[in-house]
Amino acid sequence: MKKIILNSLVAATILFAASCKPEIETPAATTAGTANFGKYIAVGNSLTSGFADGGLYLEGQKVAYPNLIAAQMAIVGGGAFTSPFFTDAQANGSGYVSLTALVNGTPTLTPVAGNGWRDTPTNTRLAKYITEIQNLGVPGMRVDLSFAPTFSAANPYFERLLGDAQVGTTSYFQYVQGRNHTFFSLWLGNNDVLGYALNGAVTIPTDPTTALTDKVTFSSLYSNFVNALTAGGQKGVVATIPDVTAVPYFNTVTPAVLLTAAKAINPAAAAIYIQTGAGSVRAATAEDLIRLPFQNANLFARPNALGFFYGLDPRNPITSNWVLDKDEVIKVKDYVNSYNSSIKTIATSKGLAIADTYVYFNTVKAGIAVQGININAAFISGGAFSLDGIHLTPRGNAAIANVFIDAINAKYGATVPTIDVSKYRGVKFPDK
Repeated sequence: MKKIILNSLVAATILFAASCKPEIETPAATTAGTANFGKYIAVGNSLTSGFADGGLYLEGQKVAYPNLIAAQMAIVGGGAFTSPFFTDAQANGSGYVSLTALVNGTPTLTPVAGNGWRDTPTNTRLAKYITEIQNLGVPGMRVDLSFAPTFSAANPYFERLLGDAQVGTTSYFQYVQGRNHTFFSLWLGNNDVLGYALNGAVTIPTDPTTALTDKVTFSSLYSNFVNALTAGGQKGVVATIPDVTAVPYFNTVTPAVLLTAAKAINPAAAAIYIQTGAGSVRAATAEDLIRLPFQNANLFARPNALGFFYGLDPRNPITSNWVLDKDEVIKVKDYVNSYNSSIKTIATSKGLAIADTYVYFNTVKAGIAVQGININAAFISGGAFSLDGIHLTPRGNAAIANVFIDAINAKYGATVPTIDVSKYRGVKFPDK
C-alpha cells in the first residue's frame, strides 16, 4: 500500500511540475556598496574594547561589537581584523565580577581575580600586546585625553599596547594614525561625561576623568579626530553618545527601592534624604539617581555617632558623591546633547554614516524586541547590560553591532548581513 501511495504522489508531482514554470529564488547578492572594508579599524573606548562586568577579559574582548561587525564585513570582502586579546592562560585579564547567587532578586557579585597583570602583586601594568591590531578600543579613553601623551602612562589598558619608548610620549590620537585603513568606526565621547556622572558630579582636581569636557573643546578635538581618520578619503561610521543616565547603573538603586527596604524594618520611615551638589539636604525624588555600587556599600540605614540613620534622616543624608541629583542630571543631559550635536554636524559634513546609539539606548531603557528577543535596561535580567550596569553583555554587543551595520548599509548602499542576536548570551546566571 505504501508503495502505491508513493508512486501516486511522484506522478502527481511530475504532472504539476510539467504544468508550472518553476520560480527559483536567487539569494540576494552581498556587496560593500560604495565602502571599502579591506582594512577596517575601530576607534573608541571601553565599549569598543569589549570591557564588561567591571573588567577587560578574554570572553568580553571576543564579543566586542567591532569584532562582530568585522566578521560580517568579511562576507562582503572585508579583510582580517585583529584584537589585542589576552591569552587563554591570562583569560581573566584585569579581573571582573561574576554573578554567583541570586536570591529573591538580590544578587551576589563575586570578584574574579585578574591574571593578565605582568607585575603582580601590585597589578598596575597589564600584559603587553604591541603587534598590529585593528580593534583600537582603550577603556577610559576620552576625546580630550586622547590628545594628551601623558595619559598613555596613566592608563594601563593603553600602556599595554605601546612600546616602552612610547609610554608617556604618545597620545591616543597619534597612536591611531598611520594605520592605512580603508574604513573606520569611531565611538568616542562617552567618558567625557560619564566619568563626571559616575562620581556623582563631584570633580576631583587631580583626576581629569571626573570633569566634563568643555563643549567647544570637545567639538574642536572631535573634528580633528575625524579629519585625521578621513585624510585619505576613507569612509566610516561614527556613533553618538548614549544618555549615560539611561543605563542600569543609575536606575537600579532608586529612592523608592530604598524606602521600601527601610519601611520593612521601620514602618515609620518617611523619606530618603540626600545631599545635593549645591550642598543642601532634602528628600530624594524619582528624578534623583543613586549609583549602583551603593547597594553593596554597606552604608544605608547605619547610625552615625549621634544615632541618626544614614539616608533616613536629614542629619545623616546620603552624601553627594553617591547621587546624581536632578539638577546634575539636567546638566549631564545638556552636555550629552551638545556633544551629539557636534558629532552629527561633523559626520554629516564628511559624508559619514551615523549610528545613533543615543536613540537606541533610550529605546532599550523602555524595552524592545530585537529579532524576537526582549531586552531592556533592567539590571541583570534585561539582557543588554553586564554586571557593572554600564557596559554590554555579549547579546548587548550583538544588538549594538547591528545598529552600526544598519547605519553603514543605509549610508553606503552595502548589504553587510546583520548578526543573529539569539546566538549571544545576556548576563551569565549561576549554575543551580
